[in-house]
Amino acid sequence: MEYISQSLTFEENEIIFSNPNYENEIFEVMMDWEDTLMSASAAYVCEGGGDILEIGFGMHISADYIQSHTINSHTIIENHPDIIPKANEWAANKPNVTIVEGDWYDVKDTLSTYDGLFYDTYGDYNIQYFADILPSLMKEGGRATWWNGVPSGSNFFGLSNITYDVYDINPPQNSYFNHNKYYLPKKQF
Repeated sequence: MEYISQSLTFEENEIIFSNPNYENEIFEVMMDWEDTLMSASAAYVCEGGGDILEIGFGMHISADYIQSHTINSHTIIENHPDIIPKANEWAANKPNVTIVEGDWYDVKDTLSTYDGLFYDTYGDYNIQYFADILPSLMKEGGRATWWNGVPSGSNFFGLSNITYDVYDINPPQNSYFNHNKYYLPKKQF
């Protein structure tokens, strides 16, 4: 089941899709309980201002928080055909925002370098390349973070010098994260 070909449903508090093979099986792509984590992620990557890259638009929670900081530019990469129009509509009156349509891995060679980077995708087959590509996208002193689906500071990507801020959370039952602590990864270049 490939995420990119799924028809998404946009609710007030979540993005979901149904498993085409099992009528009553629902997958949450993103939910609004993540708000605090999106705010913290945006604050970290925007701490020095400058140029920010966001990989994955979702419900635009993190994008709204990134825009609340003093930054020069905000580049957003989104690949899902149901989310791209929402990203373009959201960005229409924001002159410092550029929406890049497509898979981040396919467009990586067209990108610049950034002072801050936030990576939060769903069903991304190219996640395996993230750690190798990340340094080429970062300016010296730049800050990166990503959605950490691992309920510990286990350094899923194997990057050096990662620190974590730990958040007590209480998410509703969902298909992607059901733990009471979230480890926000922080990497400075």
